[in-house]
Amino acid sequence: MGNSLDRIADAAGRFAILAIDQRDSLRTMLAKAGLPNGDADLSSFKVDVIDALSPLATGVLTDAEYGAGPARRSGALAVSAGLLIAADRSPQPKWHGEPRPEYDPGRGPEYVAAAGGVALKFLVRWRPDRPAREGEPDLAAEAVEAVRRVVEDCRAHGMPAVIEPLVAKLPGEQSLDAAQTRRLVVRSAQLLAELGPDLLKLEWPGDADGCKELTEVCGNVPWALLSAGVPYERFVERVLTAMDAGASGYIAGRAFWGEAASLTGEARREFLRTTAAERMRRLNAAIEGRGRSWREVAKGGR
Repeated sequence: MGNSLDRIADAAGRFAILAIDQRDSLRTMLAKAGLPNGDADLSSFKVDVIDALSPLATGVLTDAEYGAGPARRSGALAVSAGLLIAADRSPQPKWHGEPRPEYDPGRGPEYVAAAGGVALKFLVRWRPDRPAREGEPDLAAEAVEAVRRVVEDCRAHGMPAVIEPLVAKLPGEQSLDAAQTRRLVVRSAQLLAELGPDLLKLEWPGDADGCKELTEVCGNVPWALLSAGVPYERFVERVLTAMDAGASGYIAGRAFWGEAASLTGEARREFLRTTAAERMRRLNAAIEGRGRSWREVAKGGR
């Protein structure tokens, strides 16, 4: 670790980052609502979200395909919000239905900088305890190697690497119980923190004790909580719990703007300017003085 996160943090070194990097999943959301979902429609949606909410954010996480260019050209992106660019492909590569994270250097720091980004975000869908079977690729080892390459490439270019691990189910696995989820989220964070990313965007581990475990295993790597589309009030509770346990903020989208995916035109923009913006303001006020500065964490503070 060693790249500054100040351009996506507030003056206290904490994160209130708006996420609108969905691509295929956003197309699906619009389609399910019976709305147009072509490329231009995705860009229009992202511009509306960024225009309404980026003034309240310390940073904006979006994509180069549909979000960054239109937002910058339209003037929707607030000058105070640093831009994170998703380097992962959408949809992601798979092997026989299982996620297989791959890092494409052509979508690395130079790609991010060309899109106006000041930090790179890489999504890793994986199962850290997936066994390596004879005659099959070792998907867990490949995921670790992909993240290692991302971190090294970002370090060489002086750009922060933000890693987002999401725990996947194994083939034939119906669901994960709370204990399994906590164990896997913590183990995933531990393994990837050892590679030295600048920031981890992490799933909810289940409770306050799980958040404390995350803080412990992340060591001098700061972490922020993702929303995973949970209802707003539940997300607020989770963020406060996570920050009281050592997290440095949040990176979230659908908890703020989710319902906008069923709206169009002025109705959508009105929802974003009022309901979504008020949600973000309330959460930002609630986290004031909570959590740890990323600088404190990076220096080894507890």
